[in-house]
Amino acid sequence: MEVDRGQALRQLVRDIADFPLPGVVYKDITPLLGDASGFAGVVDGLVDGFADQGVDQVVGIEARGFILGGPVAYRLGAGFVPVRKAGKLPSVVEGETYTLEYGTDLLEIHADAVRAGTRVLIVDDVLATGGTAAATVRLVERLGAEVVGLAFVIELGFLAGRDQLGGREIVSLVTYAGAEVGTS
Repeated sequence: MEVDRGQALRQLVRDIADFPLPGVVYKDITPLLGDASGFAGVVDGLVDGFADQGVDQVVGIEARGFILGGPVAYRLGAGFVPVRKAGKLPSVVEGETYTLEYGTDLLEIHADAVRAGTRVLIVDDVLATGGTAAATVRLVERLGAEVVGLAFVIELGFLAGRDQLGGREIVSLVTYAGAEVGTS
């Protein structure tokens, strides 16, 4: 009997209560990344959704988007571009402020990282409220690239982050529907 990929991956996600704030249940993917089969399943699952989309570059969001985006880019035959928190990139940048579940922050991308007409896949670990992903979409599109989709390991469906992404193609390997699971 074949095990559903999402269910197998879900078993490797650890819940951490009251992190980073009281009442939040953090979805820790560290055990998933540390499991060779689980990590391969994540990369395969993220790639499968976009293998025929002609992706030129994968944009990974700091920091776990780097861990996931690199192998996804490799498998797609695409380049990799990091989107980082403010002050981490050494050249001319474009920046975008966004709202987190518990505050605000600023993301930056090198201004020359993607070119007009480039087909981009955005990769991160979790889709929660959609603020980080939406800010990344705005950055990539401001540089003239086309976002072909977004790929996440986990989606916290009850936070409706999808609603912030304008109907774009989204692949999430594990979805938590109930608010009792908290955020990551």
